[in-house]
Amino acid sequence: MFGNIVYIGIGSNLGDAIENVTAAMDSLGRLPDTRLEKTSSLYRTTPIDADGDDYVNAVAMLSTGLSSGSLLDALLQIEQTFGRQRPYRNAPRTLDLDMLLYNADCISTERLTIPHPRMMERAFVLIPLAEIAPDIAIPGQKPLSILLERVRNQGIHRI
Repeated sequence: MFGNIVYIGIGSNLGDAIENVTAAMDSLGRLPDTRLEKTSSLYRTTPIDADGDDYVNAVAMLSTGLSSGSLLDALLQIEQTFGRQRPYRNAPRTLDLDMLLYNADCISTERLTIPHPRMMERAFVLIPLAEIAPDIAIPGQKPLSILLERVRNQGIHRI
């Protein structure tokens, strides 16, 4: 296992969303100094603050020797490989990779905020995260069980 434990949120709602998410998981596992440790089930979710088709979402756990900045660059490159475009905020996307947690670090830079600032409001992040890391502690947050209770009414279904 490499030194850093990282959780990545994965989503797609353009093209073959299931294929995009599963191929993205493979791409994560091929990053240098990185091993794909766990992946959640795939979930179908309705868009939040966005338009377009339903999303396919998952969460992956990585162990990596990459710094948070280097990993962010790699995630953006994978998104580009999948044809990600950003015509407007929350536009439909072929692939979205969000670094949710990097160890138990709290990071706040122009490029990166860890824990991911909206993850506590999103069932499509919390439910797959709880599947692969049920006892995880999110820095500065209430226990995962309480966060899950807050998002229980959001539309999400395991595929």
